[in-house]
Amino acid sequence: MGTLDFKRLALGAAKNKYVLLVLALGLLLLLLPRTPASPAQAQAAAAPGQGDPLPASGIPMDTEAARLSAALRRVRGVGDAEVLLSEAGAVVVCAGADNAQTRLDVTSAVSAYTGLGSDKIIIISMNETGRQASK
Repeated sequence: MGTLDFKRLALGAAKNKYVLLVLALGLLLLLLPRTPASPAQAQAAAAPGQGDPLPASGIPMDTEAARLSAALRRVRGVGDAEVLLSEAGAVVVCAGADNAQTRLDVTSAVSAYTGLGSDKIIIISMNETGRQASK
């Protein structure tokens, strides 16, 4: 009986040799290591940080954070605001974070600007020392 099953398997493999060849090549491509296209991309992949560009814009994250901070300061109720961005999420420290509507507005704005989900955005109230030091 074992020989019969082996013969059927060999016959099926012979009939589908091109399909098996494509599957084998696909598996081989999946196993090959990926290399960055340029040395700059290799360096960015090795050491992520604030200077990395956001994927959509190519602008450094610290520049994007400064632009977002400036925009948030203009929103009613936010007051002074500082933003920290990473590919994993965003932290916003602002004077108006104690107000629920302001928190919602800030979360919506940061989500729209960065593409991050609201679960990746943290809004924290700025303390009195932070308000005085940033003015």
